[in-house]
Amino acid sequence: MKTTNQLVTEANGQIETLAADEAIKLMDDGNVVFVDLREPSEVEKGSLPGAVHVPRGLLEFQVDPESPSHNPKLAPGKKLVLYCGSGGRSALGAKTLKDMGFTNVAHVAGGFPALQKALGGNKPS
Repeated sequence: MKTTNQLVTEANGQIETLAADEAIKLMDDGNVVFVDLREPSEVEKGSLPGAVHVPRGLLEFQVDPESPSHNPKLAPGKKLVLYCGSGGRSALGAKTLKDMGFTNVAHVAGGFPALQKALGGNKPS
């Protein structure tokens, strides 16, 4: 049996990981979509402006163009930058997307708290 830490470590070895300051530089890029994988109760405390909220449990269904719950904001031609509360869920999500055939996907190390810090402590909306 593998632990969640082992799964996250394996995922991080197979995906693109961005430091928060690198991710922040992509915020104004029209070809990048930030995807907030946190639960609704976490998002209520703040999120990045323009981020698409997709709870981790729905990610695969919302990115799949053939799924009835596909979210067109998650177009395969865009770079998807995933983040969560600490970086674990986003690492696993990015690996899953890679397994699904997405090639332009990354996650933010340290998650939303790291993004907040990179923004200078200002809480995004």
